[in-house]
Amino acid sequence: MKNQMNKQKGFTLIELIIVIVILGILAVTAAPRFIDLQSDAKASTLDGVKAALQGASQLVYAKAAIAGVQGSATAELVDINGTDVSTINGYPNAIVITDFTDLAPFLELDGAEFDLAKTAPTDDNFEIFFEGKAETDNCFIRYTNAGANSSPLITVIATGC
Repeated sequence: MKNQMNKQKGFTLIELIIVIVILGILAVTAAPRFIDLQSDAKASTLDGVKAALQGASQLVYAKAAIAGVQGSATAELVDINGTDVSTINGYPNAIVITDFTDLAPFLELDGAEFDLAKTAPTDDNFEIFFEGKAETDNCFIRYTNAGANSSPLITVIATGC
């Protein structure tokens, strides 16, 4: 008669507990990295919008230069795609930009993804931020009118993304 020993198949309870603990530790250490990726993605999106806004501003400046109003410190109208765009020093005039329809002749942004706001109607700047966020969340782009012999100041504030 053969003496066969029963071989154990599967894992013991202690082995399963050890694996679960190790997976838990890995999840706790990896989760902050994945959460941080979301804020990095938002900051990168803002950088992309900034680049688009800079490029669009340069195109408006080129049209203003062709019209001979690139150095005007007073508001001048420049034709962009059949629409008059107000400029200061040849660049888009932030004073008259109140929503995305004012940006549309030279820059297309998804109004479902972003909001545009101004502190006061006569401000020489505006902010673009993510839909559902507030300016106080410190996750936005600020466009400030160009000064004499300078480009507009376009700043990304991403400390709160």
